[in-house]
Amino acid sequence: MVFPIVGGNQSSGDLITNSLRFNSGDSADLQFTPSSAGTEETFTISAWIKKSMVGANNGQDCYLFSSQADSNNRTIMGVFGSSSTQGIFFENKVSGTSSYVDSAATFRDPSAWMHCVWAIDTTQGTNTNRVKLYVNGSQITSFDSTSYPNQNVVTQWSKAQVNYVGSRAGGNYYDGYMAEVHVIDGTQKAASDFGEYNDNGVWIPIKYTGSYGTNGYYLQFKETGTSQNSSGIGADTSGNDNHFAVSNLAATDVTTDTPQNNFCTYNPLATPSSLAQYGTFSEGNTTYTGHSNGSYGSSATGTFGAASGKWYWESKLTTALSNGIGTGIRDIAEWNPDWANDSTFNHTDAGGDGGYAYNYNNGKPQRNNAESTTNQGSAVSQNDIVMHAMDLDNGALYYGINGTWQASSDPTSGASKTNAQHSFTVAGVYAPAAYSYSSRAFATNFGNPSFAISSGNSDANGYGNFEYAVPSGFYSLCTKNLAEYG
Repeated sequence: MVFPIVGGNQSSGDLITNSLRFNSGDSADLQFTPSSAGTEETFTISAWIKKSMVGANNGQDCYLFSSQADSNNRTIMGVFGSSSTQGIFFENKVSGTSSYVDSAATFRDPSAWMHCVWAIDTTQGTNTNRVKLYVNGSQITSFDSTSYPNQNVVTQWSKAQVNYVGSRAGGNYYDGYMAEVHVIDGTQKAASDFGEYNDNGVWIPIKYTGSYGTNGYYLQFKETGTSQNSSGIGADTSGNDNHFAVSNLAATDVTTDTPQNNFCTYNPLATPSSLAQYGTFSEGNTTYTGHSNGSYGSSATGTFGAASGKWYWESKLTTALSNGIGTGIRDIAEWNPDWANDSTFNHTDAGGDGGYAYNYNNGKPQRNNAESTTNQGSAVSQNDIVMHAMDLDNGALYYGINGTWQASSDPTSGASKTNAQHSFTVAGVYAPAAYSYSSRAFATNFGNPSFAISSGNSDANGYGNFEYAVPSGFYSLCTKNLAEYG
């Protein structure tokens, strides 16, 4: 299990400022129907993605781009989410017979963005040149299975029929983030047309300067409207005006979580091995719902941890409460995914999880640490927002509810730690964490909210979008801030 301490890998300028968050439970996708066919044998698709659902317990295949006449005649580009390989793939089916290329490499990190390119040209005489797959600048050369399309075979892509982004023809919906989508009609491009390695050997985006062809498009996800025009989420900024219709996507699905400033989410890999203890993740791993089995609690842990710095986030309690829900932090060195009833993640023994939580239990708000609980603060109700301020420079954790810091605490007090809910010696790497009992749910905003924000507050660096003011000196958990303060 990896809990990354993530630094920034940014280029000199931010080419990518937005992404689109797809939630499979909403049946969300984008759809565009060309008025006439383009070049059906030759095309390139470039996209940055951050998968949400991965692994045997909570994974699903990521059908990212598709078009089909029917189930026996279709073209699909995607990345596996639930299989053992979880590789990037291309499928073209003609009259029920599939040609299929599937990478042997595994891509299942829910904390990382990756750049994928599908470069197709079925006119090539050499079969291996007909389908070229790239991940983070490297061409895939090792495959689990290969059945290249016949020379000059006509694909279903770029026909005068629906192009889908985020689903397989209106089913098998993608769950995750997508950014900087280029579709090139009529040309087989290389990954180097869309990215380059920086001085640290990290693959980063560059501006694409080529043409798009008749049915090509460029999706930047800078708009928040739902109309199929230049003001909609599916606006094409290539100059072709090949705008997409929006299906079950809202303004809140446009986020600043990008390959150039990656935000924390919850980690679906940091979960118990037993399905009886396994909760569910949604909304790009920002919403967590505990398992329905009332005999077990279940917990979630953030993808990013830090050993220093001051960090802020918010959690909205989205279901009715009676007991059994908590939010706080966890020492990842003591993380134990198979501890069944992780209700307060406050234990420091070998069987526990070493953390601190604000827990609403048996009708009382409690603060938990060092295997003890103390009633403190106001009760929380459905739709309340719990504020978190984690000060790892001084060893303190503060809670607020709906804009009011509890117990007259002051997150900006520094070494004095005025009325901090938890005071501790920083001796490891700490990540956000939460607990849910019997299907109780919460949506956590690490700066990339999945719920509507009424006021809009960012940190001092201008990152994040929060309901309440970020305390002075505190920052959102994103790679740019972690590179500077973490």
